[in-house]
Order: sequence, then structure tokens, then C-alpha cells
Amino acid sequence: MLRETWAEIDPGCIADNLRAIRGMLPAGVKLMAVVKANGYGHGDLEAAEAARQAGADYLGVAFLEEALRLRAGGVELPILILTPIRPDQVELALARDLTLTVTGADWFRELRKRHASFAGRKLRVHVKADTGLGRIGFRTMAEWDALVPWLASPDIDVDGFYTHFATAGQVDTAYLERQARRFAKLMERSKASGIAIRHYHCAGSAAALRFPGLALDMVRIGAAMYGFHPARPAPPVELKPALSLHSTLMQVKRVRRGEYIGYDNAYRPDADEWIGTVPLGYADGWSQRMQGAAALVRGQRAQVVGKISMDQLMLRLPGPFTPGDRVTLIGRQGGERISFAELAAHIDGPAQAITTALTERVAKMYANAKEVRCPWNNAYFQQLRRVSDGSRAD
Repeated sequence: MLRETWAEIDPGCIADNLRAIRGMLPAGVKLMAVVKANGYGHGDLEAAEAARQAGADYLGVAFLEEALRLRAGGVELPILILTPIRPDQVELALARDLTLTVTGADWFRELRKRHASFAGRKLRVHVKADTGLGRIGFRTMAEWDALVPWLASPDIDVDGFYTHFATAGQVDTAYLERQARRFAKLMERSKASGIAIRHYHCAGSAAALRFPGLALDMVRIGAAMYGFHPARPAPPVELKPALSLHSTLMQVKRVRRGEYIGYDNAYRPDADEWIGTVPLGYADGWSQRMQGAAALVRGQRAQVVGKISMDQLMLRLPGPFTPGDRVTLIGRQGGERISFAELAAHIDGPAQAITTALTERVAKMYANAKEVRCPWNNAYFQQLRRVSDGSRAD
């Protein structure tokens, strides 16, 4: 029997989240849906299509390869590559009608060694400013002034000017306000330079949800479109998680007091316990940081015990459950729920670190999809979906 571990993804939740976010933004603000990292682990083409259906104006990706994959998949929305590409890759980007991030004059100097002009075509760019995240972008007025002559070239279309906040999700807003003031000054300088810039944007998911006044011309929505948000401060709109993760019990055993479970004898029960083995491990993206986290079996919580191995993990079960019982690691089962906020707190990291870690070994099933993106046949997978909580999956 093929391994019974899968993620269920509802692109309708992605579209609903984007519509809800757009509804709270000032009129006329455009929305960029960020589908990098394979749509935060949800599937890039599926997330892009959900964004299109929700009326997104742009898509954002991290790298050129991600943009090319979307184009190859038939995606026609404007795509901004958020990480600068090499000048020798510009011709490929031009051929696919992609928008590039630029950060400094040196990039243009190297570009012009290769392309004196673009034969009647225009290269569309967004200029990135580093106002305090310390990652990429120009930082000073002098660096902007050095960029201006290059941006003024008739074959360069400056479609946008942007920055990114470092602390938009934190309760203390002092540093965010400091970055916003820096960006406002850079905006003033850019407008005074005579460069025609269509879109100014600085707000990602957290900033857009908390501070609609920072929306400017466009917002970049990544985590929130997939239903991710911190427990505090709560978002002003309801966000629906689009992904749940499931497996089954492959073996259940009675373990006596004092016996060991897992590598390095990492767990030793103080009393007799029922232990269930689940075919999900760190090679699937369920890292050893998930030791001690909860899963749901028959609507009851069961703790991950022992070290998570490459292919399996072990659960301390509330009772003598049955091999084949469904295990839910993210999502609802019965009246209980394992939320992204709970798991994010457990690993002390963002929710997107969980879904982007899921590997190709985890099959993905899409709600209302005609095809299942996994090596299983559809009939078998649909049989698994019909299994009620607590029943066998054979």
C-alpha cells in the first residue's frame, strides 16, 4: 500500500483571503500576490490562479526561475522578481515580460556593457530601497542620485519604487515608524528627480493588515493570502488557512514503563503507554523541531514523542487506537484543531516556515481539482478523503 501522507489545499481560501484584504484597503490600491517558494508550499500555479480569480494586479516571486515557471504554466499577470537577477539574464527576462528589482548603479553599468539598448523594447524595473531591514536595496540619497541617470534612459520603465519593513508584525511600532519616515524622504527625493514612477509600495501582509494608511499605490500580500497571521495582534479580517496536513497510524504498540522510543533513546515513558507510528518525518519537511508538538487522532490530541526520524514519527496516544486511523498534523479533526499559530509558536518561527518546508514526498490534493498532484491514482486518494475521523483507511 502506498504511503498515506498528504496535504489538502483549498485554493478558494486563498482567493477569499485576498478578496477580504482588498476590501479593507483604500480605494484604488493595487494588490500584488506573492507566490514565491512554490506558493509558500501550496503550489505556485494554483496560488497564482487563485490570485487571478481574486483580482490580483501583480504577482511577486523571489527568483527568475520561479517567474519562468509561472510563464511556462500560462500565467499572464505582471510578475515582479523581488531579488535582483544578473545582468546577463536580462534578455531572458525581457523575452518573458518580467519586471526586475534593481538596487544600484553598478548593476546598470554591467548591464550596459552587454546591452547598449534593447532594440525598441523597454526594461521594466522596480527600485528597492533598504530603509532598515538590512537585506537588499540602496540606502542613501547619494546612491539614489547615482541611479537617476540610468533610470532616466528611454529604454528603462521605472514601474515601481519600494521597501520592506523589518518589524511590521511586532506590537512595538517604533522601528516600523522609523522605516516609514525614511521611505517617505526617499519618495520625496525620487519624485523631485523627474523620474516617472507608477507605483510606490512598502506594505507586506502584516503592515497592510495593521496600517492601511501605508498601502500607498500597492500592497504585497504573501503570508496572509494563505491564511497565516500571528495570534497577536489579531488581523482585522478573517483569514482562512488554505492547507491542512494528514497522515495515518501505520503501527500501534503497547510500550512498557522504562522502555525507549526513537533515536538516541530520546523518550522513555514513566508508565505504560500506547505509541503510534506515523509515516511522516524530517525528509517530508516535518523537522525535529516538531518534537513535543501535538497531532490529532480520533479528534483527540496526541503528543509527538522521541526524535523525529527521516521517514516516521511517534505519537503518545490517548488509548489503543487502530492502524489506519487518520492523523491530522495541521487542521481540524472532530472538535479539535491544530492551528498554524500554535505550530509557529512551538518552533518559534513563522507559519510559512512550516509549509515551505514540506517536500515533494508529501502529496498535494486540491479542492475541486480534476487531477491530484501526486503519484497515487485518484480513486485511491478519494477513498482516503472519505475516511471519517477515527475509522480505518484501508
